[in-house]
Amino acid sequence: MVLSKPLMKVLEIYFGELYSNPIRTNAITGALIAAGGNYASQFLAGKKVINNQTILAYGAFGLLFGGTIPHFFYLGLDNLISEEAGMAVVKRFLVERIIYTPLFQAFFLYMLARFEGKDHETALRQIKTLYWSVLTTSWKYISIIELMNQMVVPPVVRSLVTNLIAFFWTIYISNKRRQEEIRASRKIKK
Repeated sequence: MVLSKPLMKVLEIYFGELYSNPIRTNAITGALIAAGGNYASQFLAGKKVINNQTILAYGAFGLLFGGTIPHFFYLGLDNLISEEAGMAVVKRFLVERIIYTPLFQAFFLYMLARFEGKDHETALRQIKTLYWSVLTTSWKYISIIELMNQMVVPPVVRSLVTNLIAFFWTIYISNKRRQEEIRASRKIKK
């Protein structure tokens, strides 16, 4: 019971900000979750020295795109496919999985590499090596969560749910990118 009052106060502040400043709130939430996910990934990987540049890159992506793009996407999706439409949840789910997710994953991989200071060619190479694996993993493991997000989560907090999912997704992506960088550096040394 002791934790419930502080938690309720944080939720009250968060929802108040989400109502009055949704874009800013989603952007800040996206930045904190993305940076936290990358930090957790490095910690779980047993990194002795935390790479602050990648934490900043993930945080910058979350601030500029990770909170704002889902915010506008879900608003647009709800306007495009209203609740009254036949099979609205299924239609929204399919649009999210078949159109939005492939585009967002490619954009995410590219911009992340650029925020880390990598050049255009390196960013494209990273997309080429990671994209299909990342996308199919998303379809395989995130789809049921996204369907539930569309079915039971009120529209105002869908972006938050997406960002919470993104915390764990960031851990996965960070590990996947780190493994690819190790593989590529070993290949160069040979």
